[in-house]
Amino acid sequence: MGRRALRKIDPSLDLSSNLVSYDKLPHPWNAEDLFGRSAPLQVEIGTGKGLFLRTTAAECPEVDFLGVEISAKYARFAAAALAKRQLGNAIVVVGDAMRLFDELLPDGSLSAVHVYFPDPWWKKRHKKRRVMRESFLRDVQRTLQPGGSLHFWTDVLEYFETSLELIARVTDLVGPLEVPETPAEHDMLYRTHFERRTRLHTKPVYRCEFRNISATSSNG
Repeated sequence: MGRRALRKIDPSLDLSSNLVSYDKLPHPWNAEDLFGRSAPLQVEIGTGKGLFLRTTAAECPEVDFLGVEISAKYARFAAAALAKRQLGNAIVVVGDAMRLFDELLPDGSLSAVHVYFPDPWWKKRHKKRRVMRESFLRDVQRTLQPGGSLHFWTDVLEYFETSLELIARVTDLVGPLEVPETPAEHDMLYRTHFERRTRLHTKPVYRCEFRNISATSSNG
């Protein structure tokens, strides 16, 4: 299933409140500098076209959302959708999510991490590039607040199973918790565009949630 060409962005839209490059993020980290307030913060890895980000930001105005997308054109597209809807509680970062977790995010700074349909990197020699790797998962546990959640969805069973094994081995997160598939009442009632395409092609989606129940967010 190849990606369709992106629609053109309205040139009159001001993206400055919803789009930022990695190098322009606060160093040291301070979410209030980005959002202008103190609120629970959730991060999505690989924002793509931004369906999850804009839908959830609209549904949860009391929460701030940071989407990280390595492709500049997709990041701009997702940010434009946020700007069009005037969603000030969601920002798209153009950059590498692994750097964000490794270099910037402090312990216990997130209420949730979302990883939906990451690139499976099919070839054996490329699997080390997968998002669901040991270093990232340790950072997820470190950055999650007590009670915080990791949400992971994929349409690749092998990736799902090996990720569950890795999470169990390198973290103390509790799970996997089952995430039931909900019926889509209309054509865009899906968490991501990739979920929509996968389900419309009658292919399975594997979903799970893990929670950090530690008194401390550190995995040390």
